Amino acid sequence: MVYLKEIFSQFRVRKVVLALADAFIISIAALISNYLLSLFDMEISARILTFSASLSVICCFAALLSLGAYARLWRYFHKKDYLFCIYGTTIGVTVSSLLVYAFFGTPDFAYHILYLVISVLGICMFRFVFKTTFIDLVEVGTKDAAYKKTMIIGGGQACTMLLKEISNAQNSSCEEEKSTALYRPVCIIDDDRSKIGTEIGGVTVVGTTSEIHKFVEQKEIEQILFAIPSCTEDERKRILDICSATGLPVKVIPFIGSLIFDDDHVNLLDHVRDIRVEDLLGRESVRFDNKQISDFISGKICMVTGGGGSIGSELVRQIARYNPEQIIIIDIYENNAYEIQQELLMEYGDSINFVTLIASVRDYDRMNRIYEKYKPNIVFHAAAHKHVPLMETSPMEAIKNNVIGTFNTATLAQFHNVEKFVMISTDKAVNPTNVMGASKRCCEMIVQYLSQQHDGVTEFITTRFGNVLGSNGSVIPLFKKQIEHGRAVTVTHPDIIRYFMTIPEAVSLVMEAAAIASGGEIFVLDMGQPVRITALAENLIRMYGKVPYKDVEIKFTGLRPGEKIKEELLMDEEGLQKTSNKLIYIGKQIEIDAEVFEKQLYILSNAAGENNDQLAIEALHSIVPTFTTPEEFNKKALVKI
Repeated sequence: MVYLKEIFSQFRVRKVVLALADAFIISIAALISNYLLSLFDMEISARILTFSASLSVICCFAALLSLGAYARLWRYFHKKDYLFCIYGTTIGVTVSSLLVYAFFGTPDFAYHILYLVISVLGICMFRFVFKTTFIDLVEVGTKDAAYKKTMIIGGGQACTMLLKEISNAQNSSCEEEKSTALYRPVCIIDDDRSKIGTEIGGVTVVGTTSEIHKFVEQKEIEQILFAIPSCTEDERKRILDICSATGLPVKVIPFIGSLIFDDDHVNLLDHVRDIRVEDLLGRESVRFDNKQISDFISGKICMVTGGGGSIGSELVRQIARYNPEQIIIIDIYENNAYEIQQELLMEYGDSINFVTLIASVRDYDRMNRIYEKYKPNIVFHAAAHKHVPLMETSPMEAIKNNVIGTFNTATLAQFHNVEKFVMISTDKAVNPTNVMGASKRCCEMIVQYLSQQHDGVTEFITTRFGNVLGSNGSVIPLFKKQIEHGRAVTVTHPDIIRYFMTIPEAVSLVMEAAAIASGGEIFVLDMGQPVRITALAENLIRMYGKVPYKDVEIKFTGLRPGEKIKEELLMDEEGLQKTSNKLIYIGKQIEIDAEVFEKQLYILSNAAGENNDQLAIEALHSIVPTFTTPEEFNKKALVKI
């Protein structure tokens, strides 16, 4: 009784309606069979007919229920489900026929065979007609709000799991579960041609990735779901570029190793997310040795200059995870400093020891007092002016903040016996064509100069990487704002290309560099192939479901002052040396003539102090011999592109 009660408690309204429809079809099939036989004077008695029909309804219901014919939504009936209906109806009618024979002793073979055929056809036709008519009519009214026709890219394990979860969620009576699966899988795309024509979870594999556009139009697809979480990044970028070009919303499953498992099961639907710009970069995410970083940070006093900025604040967040003794946040901009302060308080409360200080790295005396009071073991120097065009119009500010600020914090680190000083540089420091890049190259030289003095215990490290997605001044937030406000997306030049990485990657590079460094190195990240900014803008527009140049215009505004067509990560003379992380390299140290460098630095400092733009730029050219004009550099770069 308890077992039967559990079965009927799960037999909800939808299933009751379907069961009643089956009972009606089986009853009518008995009447039709007997009528057809009556045309040949072969009909059976009303008593036997009533008994046969009643028994068949019961037997067919039991057989169909046991085979799971009522477990799937009608709209998702496929070949396998129709077979179950055939098996169930055949078993039910056969069993009832045997019982009729046992009770009445008359075979009536013609009636039972005709009854079986009509019952099977009726049961299957009802499901087919219901699916192709009523469901389609319902979907016309709920097309935008309900399930969307979905193309799944990839016919592997992830696809199988997804289809199973979608089916389970949509069969569920729980509205919350249904809302997590607003997909109507229509077709599957896979580059394994042997799979074409086969079915996975009742959905047909129709073609390869080269045919995505064709089947998007043919099947009237409304969204695409990328379900190849473990493919190579080059292949991922190629396929996502094709998907993005359709103008449809694209959702992806992240790398399988990053998914959250619960009781040895992963709920893929919970991890499906919108495509992001970083998915289109064509580079594998950099992974770092967290244990090595933890051993390095744990129990140490860490100071972060520029701690409220994009990189600085992420440094603070990641340091906080590794149980430091204390974090000292230094920033001149109080709003940024306040935001990271409140974030730490909200996240950790009193469980982490940190202090937020408003201070300028230009102020030697102020920084000295901070070093004296807090005695940091590790200093991450992220404070800098980074905006290229603004620094072109105020070059002395770039020199004061970047060069003199770095000199102050680095020499004080050496004086106060800081264990490691990590300076954050940029690809714009390589063969610079602008004041900002030249000032950061000068900072790199200061760090190498101090490292070569061998005066004190401090190990000096430089980390160099390209543009950071989502950082202050990054093109991505600007593009997003322009698209959302219905304005044209502005790109400086159709051929401009840049290296990109995510903020967490950039900061993890800094952390690992600090952990494995022995002093004097310039750490460079292998950032894969550079990305055309125009292609980035086009993809971003498509991700908003719009068509580039049609729905959203792309305007080319001309290169800004000091801007390069193409950035570089390594100077010709630096060379490369591998590290334990295959994507991190060490640039060869450059010997710096201490006497000459000190004199040049003194001249540069005085020129900036006098607020003399011309003298400051001349002094910067003198100290950074690779500092050239953007016109000269871009002329050569355009020939190579």
